[in-house]
Amino acid sequence: MATKTKQHPRNQHSEGYDFGRLVAQTPDLEAFTISSPTGQTTIDFQDVTAVRMLNRALLKTHYNIDFWDIPAGYLCPPIPGRVDYIHYLADLLASSNNQEIPRGRHIKALDIGTGASLVYPVLGQSEYGWHFTGVDIDAGAIKSARKICEFNKLAITLRRQSKPENIFHGVIQPNDVFHVTMCNPPFHSSMEQANKGTQRKWANLGKGRSKKLNFGGQNAELWCPGGEIKFIASMVEQSMEFADQCLWFTSLVSKKDNLQPLARILKKARVADYKVVEMAQGQKTSRFIAWTYMKKKQRTQFVNNAEK
Repeated sequence: MATKTKQHPRNQHSEGYDFGRLVAQTPDLEAFTISSPTGQTTIDFQDVTAVRMLNRALLKTHYNIDFWDIPAGYLCPPIPGRVDYIHYLADLLASSNNQEIPRGRHIKALDIGTGASLVYPVLGQSEYGWHFTGVDIDAGAIKSARKICEFNKLAITLRRQSKPENIFHGVIQPNDVFHVTMCNPPFHSSMEQANKGTQRKWANLGKGRSKKLNFGGQNAELWCPGGEIKFIASMVEQSMEFADQCLWFTSLVSKKDNLQPLARILKKARVADYKVVEMAQGQKTSRFIAWTYMKKKQRTQFVNNAEK
């Protein structure tokens, strides 16, 4: 598969950041702007406060979010990469809808590990009008997400997962129907590995050593026993029980080497179809894996039934 170098064509940030426009909408951002070696306006991406302010400006300018904040220590997500996942999910749903992107609140999306930022539901609702259910095991994350909903009058359903070993159990109710599930899983197997990963990232960016975790992050956001592959394997196993209630199950996969073992796991689960979708964020290529238990004809019916 050819490596992509550009973000999704519908991504509003594919040409970079318009700092003039962002500062006009969010004047507080100006205090965090600096000049790059080439004379371009930017921010210090090692500064979590600066990244948070940039996110606030992006969400206000592009996605009509008047209030957005997260408590200290929680993951501060890069908006362009997060919205790319949403756009590619829209394309995935279009593949089951005669290549037309389904829009509106009758399209239901489930965000596993929605986080304090509530970033995927906020972006997905703004871009496509879908109804989101956000799930998290962390009470502080749910509290923060609820605050974002209340301030912006967002109709997003929030559910607390009380058992960390469960992914879909306990949050998908018997009468629930979802067109797509999404997840940015914890991809390290320990806190030590998470720290090492951050050091590598800063070194690759030419930033030297830093004690800061990239964009912050709580334990459950960054690592879990067994790491990414064990988490997604558990997700696949649990998804079998909800095969008739969800059209597409998806998860980001940070490590390309994990794709082959995950493909074996999916075949064992006897899925009807699965896809690997590649995405590009700057120099980095990321991807998500998607699987369904429904045949092609069933998929079209599933989307059509939602519109009735």
